[in-house]
Amino acid sequence: MRLRGLAVLLAAALLPGADRPPRVEQLRATGALPAHIAGRFRQVLGFEQTDAGVYYVFDRRAHTIYTVAPGADAPQQLLSLGAEPGRVLDPSAFDLDPADGSFVVADAPGSRQRLQTFTSTLGQLGAFLLPGQSVPRVTLGPFVLNGIGSLQYTGSSILLNQPETGSLVIEYHFDGSIVKTFGQLRATGQEADRDVHLALNVGLPLVDPTGGYVFVFQSGAPLFRKYDARGQLVFERHIEGTELDDYLRTLPTTWPRRRTDQGDVIPLVPPAVRTAAVDRSGRVWVSLTSGYTYVYDAAGDRIHVVQFRGATGAIAPDSLFFTRDGRVLVTPGCYEFAVPKDW
Repeated sequence: MRLRGLAVLLAAALLPGADRPPRVEQLRATGALPAHIAGRFRQVLGFEQTDAGVYYVFDRRAHTIYTVAPGADAPQQLLSLGAEPGRVLDPSAFDLDPADGSFVVADAPGSRQRLQTFTSTLGQLGAFLLPGQSVPRVTLGPFVLNGIGSLQYTGSSILLNQPETGSLVIEYHFDGSIVKTFGQLRATGQEADRDVHLALNVGLPLVDPTGGYVFVFQSGAPLFRKYDARGQLVFERHIEGTELDDYLRTLPTTWPRRRTDQGDVIPLVPPAVRTAAVDRSGRVWVSLTSGYTYVYDAAGDRIHVVQFRGATGAIAPDSLFFTRDGRVLVTPGCYEFAVPKDW
């Protein structure tokens, strides 16, 4: 798999713009995992919940996934560290089917990209390695600069962003066979530099619970696309706002390179988007690297600008997950927020 560069670019001061609601809406945490439980985790990049109420916590630095049952005093570790099938080593992404508690995790034993799918009782539904040479994992904060940085689990298949294949999204069966590919790479003006061109097509493939898919580009000029269930483009929307003015104004036309500890040379392409998700009503939530989150309705029109606030202040989300009863779960901090009913 080709190296794909991302680097964090944080904005300092942000003001509301004329093309959006006149104020940023503050969402304050209504709950969280108890401090004595949340404090045991090292680097949480996924916090999700089954419809039955069991929390799943993906701790990348601990190389595992935990569950926290309702009323439990301690988390339960699901997977052990290791390269063997049924274990995990150097994991990078995780997603859950809330209906039945099955889940998929991406890891990299021997620097080979692997995906494993499990039932809620740890029966293995499938496992496969992605083709390509072994490449040591390179990360920067929550971002994976090469390999699988995000995935989406449909309950019966896995969606990955792999622009090096010529398509934005590939849908895989649990055994690694391809269901379909969709999404044309966007023009970047950097086609002569393949690594930069691919980095500008890195993004988040998302399932829309109301039907079809959404793809959110993370770097370059930020935008998202809506696709139908067949993978045909429905619409494209640019992500715009005062929060992005500095990012766009300073977006370079040539990209610096960085040599990693492993000797690889990668382009540093700053992201505009940290994470994104589609709620169960079909609204698209896009969290910027500034920490602000834009909310778009099913037609692609922006309807809210949100800032999440936890016990210690503003939160820049690394992940978003929407529960059956309308709450949004956010990391870091393993916080819960109630989405206003009048939205």
